[in-house]
Amino acid sequence: MRPIDLAREHSITPQAVRNYETDGLIPPAERTASGYRVYTDLHAAALRAFLGLVPAHGHATAREIMHALNTGRIDAALAAIDRGHAQLQRDRETLKAVAEAITHLTGTPAGEPANSRSAFTIGGLAHRLDVTTATLRNWEDAGIVVPQRSVAGHRTYDAADVRDAELAHLLRRGGYGLEQIAVVVQQVRTAGGTQALSKALDEWRLRLTLRGVAMLEGAHHLAGYLTFLDVPKLPG
Repeated sequence: MRPIDLAREHSITPQAVRNYETDGLIPPAERTASGYRVYTDLHAAALRAFLGLVPAHGHATAREIMHALNTGRIDAALAAIDRGHAQLQRDRETLKAVAEAITHLTGTPAGEPANSRSAFTIGGLAHRLDVTTATLRNWEDAGIVVPQRSVAGHRTYDAADVRDAELAHLLRRGGYGLEQIAVVVQQVRTAGGTQALSKALDEWRLRLTLRGVAMLEGAHHLAGYLTFLDVPKLPG
């Protein structure tokens, strides 16, 4: 097959196919005596796999997976896929927790003391969310999460702060800007209305569904590519 033959299936340009080869996303092509590339079913399967992985895991992870496979590092490729599924599950759990929380949301009365059993330091909350402490400080600057301060200036996050941070983390991964998130969190915090929050959760739920379906489709194309590689199989 020629570059144009592979490109036509995906409505991309022949140059894009050549670029994917140069970037190591599909195996190197054989060359004719005059220097023209000759692609085979192996390359077609690799291209389907990569383009199927992009909507499922994102461009960077898709590149990581294909580079690993094309250099014989099957475990590294599978680890990258596992991380994607783990993140999707975490997003689903966070979405469920936030959705359940707003069904009986009443807001936290001003001046209510933090529950010591659910209080976090900035490092502890960062670890819980798997973000950096700088991220939490940025959210504080944006008015999204406003922790209590000790006399010495140390931050303490109570249950309501953790709820706001979980919500911010969810919406941030959904592509929402800090200003949008601040509005939604403020509505939750004051119980002044949950229409914007409900809409955001519905949109994010749809995005998770679409990503899950994309993962299934990407796995299908990836499995097709693996049939060309020396990958061990379970007996039976």
